[in-house]
Amino acid sequence: MAKCDVCGNEYDKSFQVMALGKTYTFDSFECAIHALAPTCAHCGVRIVGHGLENGGRMFCCNHCAAKEGVTELRDRS
Repeated sequence: MAKCDVCGNEYDKSFQVMALGKTYTFDSFECAIHALAPTCAHCGVRIVGHGLENGGRMFCCNHCAAKEGVTELRDRS
C-alpha cells in the first residue's frame, strides 16, 4: 500500500500524479486538489476547473478577475 503525501493515510487504492517534474501519491482526489490545485487570487477558492489566468495570477471566474481589476478576461459561465 502507498502512503498519501498529504494526509499520510496508507490506502490500497492510492494513485499517483506527475506534475511539474515530480510524482505525488494521493489516497483521494480531495488530497490531490489540496496539494496541486491553484487558488483564486481574489477569493482563495481552489480552482478545480480551467480557471482564468492573467500575469501569473489565477482566478476561479471572470467575476473574481474583475474584482481584481482584470477586465480583458472572459469565461464561458
